[in-house]
Amino acid sequence: MKIPLSKPWITEEDIRAVEEVMKTQYLSLGPKLPEFEEKLAKVANRKYAVAVNSGTSALHLIVRSLGIKEGDEVITTPFSFIASSNCVLFERAKPVFVDIKPDTYNINPDLIENAITEKTKAIIAVDVFGQPADWDKISEIAKKHNLFLIEDSAEAIGSEYKGKKAGSFGDAAIFAFYPNKQITTGEGGAVLTDSEEVAMLSKSMRNQGRGEGDTWLQHTRLGYNYRISDINCALGISQVNRLDEIVKRRNKVAGMYTEKLKDVDEIVTPFVASYVTRTSWFVYVIRLSDKFSKEQRDTVIEEMKNRGIQTRNYFAPIHLQPFYVKEFGFKRGDFPVTDFVSDRTISLPFYTTMKEEEVDYVVKNLKEVIGKIKK
Repeated sequence: MKIPLSKPWITEEDIRAVEEVMKTQYLSLGPKLPEFEEKLAKVANRKYAVAVNSGTSALHLIVRSLGIKEGDEVITTPFSFIASSNCVLFERAKPVFVDIKPDTYNINPDLIENAITEKTKAIIAVDVFGQPADWDKISEIAKKHNLFLIEDSAEAIGSEYKGKKAGSFGDAAIFAFYPNKQITTGEGGAVLTDSEEVAMLSKSMRNQGRGEGDTWLQHTRLGYNYRISDINCALGISQVNRLDEIVKRRNKVAGMYTEKLKDVDEIVTPFVASYVTRTSWFVYVIRLSDKFSKEQRDTVIEEMKNRGIQTRNYFAPIHLQPFYVKEFGFKRGDFPVTDFVSDRTISLPFYTTMKEEEVDYVVKNLKEVIGKIKK
């Protein structure tokens, strides 16, 4: 059996939606764009959504719209996809890392205030693996210190924190729609905000800086080509229409893994905090127990690959990426919880349409591989 790490759930309805757009003249900046944005705003309980070509672009537009610039500092997590800190560097500001909690893997609110300086302008917190960060605590800190708050909810569309929707926190938030996400547009992302100014600036800058009322060759401000096509939006509309079903199916797969791995002493299954009232699983990430080393974790990944099962270390610490080490001098030990967790995490195959026999095959082989290594 060959088991991929992830794969999108594309239905005949999705294909028909894309085909319908292909038969029109509106392949970009057409009617599907505002339709998709309206649905995304509703999902996040926001006034505005601005669809763009990636979650990375969405983060960049938020950082720029909030006026974050060279000399400023932004507090964020080192345990994330690299875009959540790269977006700060795009504007020549400095990402300041704060270590994570050892159970949720989200940024540790208790450590944030120690990292705040007179240069701090914002906090970017990440809903890691689909689990919302502790937004009450983080929001209180941001308000106390008059900081912008950005929610990177690239991995958590459909999740809820104390009954409030992921994407609804902070001055602005993002979703992302790469093929491994809960819903996909192929490539895509969105800015989510209640700020008319952030929405206006994001719309302008995604489209080469054209202002409202500008002609095609007029450009009010510096901008980018961060547009998303109507083809992508049509797929997104079709997918978001069944978001609830997708979340339900992914919860079922996660539940099967948790049940089948609960008695394996060598494995720590994902922890879900009590304040999470709905989990929209992005990936299913286990952690090997303390007795295992990074090298042994890597051996598990390689052995699973040899058996036709794709797994991956998730995440590799941002502060130990070569560019960050060279630029800022980070080293192992700077963020010990992140280092410890990152050395032992394994993302197991996980997708909406995964069958129980596939889960069983992964679990069976994982137990065998770990058993061999433990000897």
